[in-house]
Amino acid sequence: MSASPREPTAPRRTVPPRPGPAVPATALLDAYRPGTDRFLATPRRTLLGTGTTAEVPHDDRPPAVRVREALDAARRAGHTAPVVMGSLPFDPWAAGSLAVPETVRRATALREDPLVSRPVPDGGPGTWQTREVPAPATYTAAVAAAVRRMRAGEFDKIVLARTLELTSSHDLDLPAMLRRLARHDPGGYTFALPSGPGRTLIGASPELLVARTGNRLTANPLAGSAPRSDDLAEDVRRAAALLESPKDLHEHAVVVEAVRAALAPFCASLEVPRQPTLVRTEAMWHLSTTVTGTLTAPATTSLDLASALHPTPAVCGTPTDVARAVIAESEPFDRGAYTGMVGWQDADGDGEWVVTIRCAEAEGRSLRLFAGAGVVAASSPDAETGAKFRTFLNAVGATL
Repeated sequence: MSASPREPTAPRRTVPPRPGPAVPATALLDAYRPGTDRFLATPRRTLLGTGTTAEVPHDDRPPAVRVREALDAARRAGHTAPVVMGSLPFDPWAAGSLAVPETVRRATALREDPLVSRPVPDGGPGTWQTREVPAPATYTAAVAAAVRRMRAGEFDKIVLARTLELTSSHDLDLPAMLRRLARHDPGGYTFALPSGPGRTLIGASPELLVARTGNRLTANPLAGSAPRSDDLAEDVRRAAALLESPKDLHEHAVVVEAVRAALAPFCASLEVPRQPTLVRTEAMWHLSTTVTGTLTAPATTSLDLASALHPTPAVCGTPTDVARAVIAESEPFDRGAYTGMVGWQDADGDGEWVVTIRCAEAEGRSLRLFAGAGVVAASSPDAETGAKFRTFLNAVGATL
């Protein structure tokens, strides 16, 4: 559908759209402009928010409460169908970046639009300077220290991240990066939205934290992964090995149980498959379980559910409080939005929230990429994070 026209006498009021041909999802992708727009594509829909009617304030109240109040205020001001779009950080007590856009244009999913397969021109001539933070040797030492502490019984699992700082010789072309990310995985969750003054959060996550439609919820935890191979036979072998890996199956089971325990209090019924399946991205294979449920209380919103889940062991570790403390001690940077959540919610409480991975934060001519790996005695986090960087490196034409 096209954007809802606004009445001349009430600049913030929208009216129901007139019947007409559906807007192609790629039209919203091509219309995205950094700084003013918020773009989010999911396997169900494509959204483009333009302008800002109101920022969701940051205070001591839960995000779900603040979002509900912002949407109610927008309705009272004349918006017939307000939506909040944005991101919340890994640290539940830190400020997020949530807002009610002036207008929200909607389209079907990108994967349903054949034009998404059109090639996107590269960014033209330019060079990248790269810097790993922490340095590889420091990251390896942090992983080894975490393994020793696990063996001593301090915690069961930890997810340690590292960053890759890229600086370009030319201005960043964020719309082109976004189109490349969308083209590489049109069935995933592609996003680009403001994350602070002069900063943009951009990425393509494979993982749905939770979605709510009416009284139904869906969550899709991913845990346990393997890098893909360009060789077809080897790629198939890696996928099969992942499905039989005791280490990865255990890691996945821990995350799925945490999701079940977090969602069960909200549900009259909850369906959790016994065995995981596989999902693939351009760079990785992941173990996946789709959890579905029926809500007990109609007033429970998508962000209520997302906040109950966040952070899952897949991005933090177990026990959560101990793992979060070890992350703060071990990582020489602030995760910010990385491993937080990005998504949308409407005034009825429906919405989709995605785990913020396979992402970067852009500022000026610089990009900071993030990648993390679950640390256990038998893991190889350096190789796993290197593979996860590939999603974004391929989109910008850089190498590690």
